[in-house]
Amino acid sequence: MKKESKILLLVFVILVASIMLIISGLGTHQNPVFAQSSSLTIISLSSDNKLIGGSQFSISPNPFTGTGNYTIKDNSSDDTDKDKDGVITLSGIKNGNYVIIQTNTVSGYNVDQIQKTTQVNNSQTVVTFTNIPSNSPVQSSSSSSRSITYTTKFECGSIYAGEGPLRPGHYDTDISLFNKQSFQTQVFWNAVVNNGPSSNAVLFKMDSETSKSITCQDIRTSLGNNNENFIEGFTIITVPLDSTFGGGMTMTDQPSNDINVLNVQAFYTANALDTLPHEVIVDKISFYIIQDDSGKIPVSMFRKTLDISIPSGLNQISDTEKKVKDALAKQYSLSDEDLAKIVIRIKDVSIGVGVLHDDHAISLSTINPQLGS
Repeated sequence: MKKESKILLLVFVILVASIMLIISGLGTHQNPVFAQSSSLTIISLSSDNKLIGGSQFSISPNPFTGTGNYTIKDNSSDDTDKDKDGVITLSGIKNGNYVIIQTNTVSGYNVDQIQKTTQVNNSQTVVTFTNIPSNSPVQSSSSSSRSITYTTKFECGSIYAGEGPLRPGHYDTDISLFNKQSFQTQVFWNAVVNNGPSSNAVLFKMDSETSKSITCQDIRTSLGNNNENFIEGFTIITVPLDSTFGGGMTMTDQPSNDINVLNVQAFYTANALDTLPHEVIVDKISFYIIQDDSGKIPVSMFRKTLDISIPSGLNQISDTEKKVKDALAKQYSLSDEDLAKIVIRIKDVSIGVGVLHDDHAISLSTINPQLGS
């Protein structure tokens, strides 16, 4: 049991060190580590957070060539989310800074005249445009905004084989909101599933200097999805700009650089393995070094009982002596010629304790606000 405890302790130390190394490299990026290539997603919403299809946008520079302008319309050939009205995704684009302008939208709505500037850097970047009905008494303009929008990606659930967009494993998302203002704030949020449904908007109020989280469980509840199947998409968090400051001044009176009402951060975890976490069988091998004519192994190691633990598999035929020699070669930089000069004797082989093989990735993203009409 002593040796088994040492193995478990070693595995735990390695796991903790790996997680700390990942955390130490985290920055405040706009998107999660799950992005496998650079992409840009443009979401079109009504004032009540419903998706609006058929919009058209101009992007500068062209995200595929890096020069000139590029025009994209919802559900056109370059849109990889053709089955989702109101969501345009451009995949495999160049990294860089882009200016996006909505040039047209469907009948009955005004174009959002606020241009959006965003940076793509080996990530999945999201921008959101809000369209006000044409008959609304408050018209959209570049100098008048009615809301602030925070849009972030979510990944929830398990992928068991090749059925998902990511590697097999378990994925989780936790979006944290902090009201840093001195007044109560109203917040609406809803979830949009890739190639799937959208939830109804959820309203809650946040008192001054309080926090709230939106988890995968909350997202599933809003969608009426209670199973553990993998889902991915976007959460759209909207703060109406009619909350009142102390003294009766409204938020629409504030400079644009002061509109970041909330601190919004998304924390992502992933156990991205070729298979889900599983037990690993360990062969515990006891052996002697009888002879070493290479002169590379310390003499103090000769003719005493030595132990080594090597991962193994069920119903696999293997050469135990070769396993030990391979381990010695790695530790003492032995060539095949050196190994031929070494004589070992296997004393005993036993099955060691199974350990949980795990591989966690962790990412923290800070979500920047966008003005909406």
